[in-house]
Amino acid sequence: MSSPLDKPQIISHFQKSLNYTVFDSKWIPCSAKFVCLGNYARGTGVMQIYEVQQGEAQLIKEQEFPKPIKCGTFGATSLQQRHLATGDFGGNLNIWNLEVSGTPVFSVKAHKEIINSIDGVGGLGIGDGAPEIVTGSRDGTVKVWDTRQKDSPVANMEPGEGETKRDCWTVALGHAFNDQDRCVCAGYDNGDIKLFDLRNMSLRWETNIKNGVCCVEFDRKDINMNKLVATSLEGKFHVFDMRTQHPTKGFSSVSEKAHKSTIWQVKHLPQNRDIFMTTGGAGNLNLWKYEYPSQRSKTDSDDLAVGVAGSVTLLQNATVSTQPIASLDWSPDKKGLCVCSGFDQTVRVLIVTKLSQV
Repeated sequence: MSSPLDKPQIISHFQKSLNYTVFDSKWIPCSAKFVCLGNYARGTGVMQIYEVQQGEAQLIKEQEFPKPIKCGTFGATSLQQRHLATGDFGGNLNIWNLEVSGTPVFSVKAHKEIINSIDGVGGLGIGDGAPEIVTGSRDGTVKVWDTRQKDSPVANMEPGEGETKRDCWTVALGHAFNDQDRCVCAGYDNGDIKLFDLRNMSLRWETNIKNGVCCVEFDRKDINMNKLVATSLEGKFHVFDMRTQHPTKGFSSVSEKAHKSTIWQVKHLPQNRDIFMTTGGAGNLNLWKYEYPSQRSKTDSDDLAVGVAGSVTLLQNATVSTQPIASLDWSPDKKGLCVCSGFDQTVRVLIVTKLSQV
């Protein structure tokens, strides 16, 4: 019988109190630094860069902006440049060279309202094809940007005439396993999840999980679609097996009631796509492992392939705050190292142990 000490442990390495509301925190690739994005009480935006030194965070750079910053991604930059793309409350998409303060290297008025979510692919050596950024906004649109084409998006997914505009809360890029293929998944406030195929410029699949979709993420961006996790307002998450799409039933899924509150984020471990962390509205973190079924697909009575969902196991949980954990980011370089920030105006660096043994 395995003892509790054989399980992964979630250890708080250190925490840092901030004087602003932090919405997103990201590790800077190939460094011991992380960046925090948010807004001051006076209504302006802020970006701070911290370096982990001898068990604490040292502030090395700070910049203030006219609009609060909601989200950021390094997904479309090269490892040499490490440019950060951000979305703000004014609907602006900006790309920053963190080595140089001042003006962005790329800027576009991407949306009419706040950019809720941003993701990138094709950078950092992850995913084939051109580096692209996707943004999702309260204005109901999801747009894909190529930084080489400044003024207009390369794809714009918006409601048709007569359709109600839904607030897009989350976007994710994936399926970038060759130069042509790429998919965008978007989650909306009414529970809609839509999968857009960028190669054919079409809506490939949609479903509704009957609850606002807070976060969607593919387990890996640079492979043929494998799994997608979607989290919801009322504490449930769904894992979709994306390998087999049935013409009418779509993708099979397994759902789990994970937290007694909203699940704000889901993040897969970069070094193992079957382990992921969910963050809750009560300041708690849950670490999960997905187990595949013995057969991932079967044929139905019409001789069509239908997917078979696996199961999820809770590896560990920890409460690190009294407020929602709004963002979490695994270090791409050090397995088990992660940074998370919450609405208690605190950023925390955590270490998750024994991840090689699960």
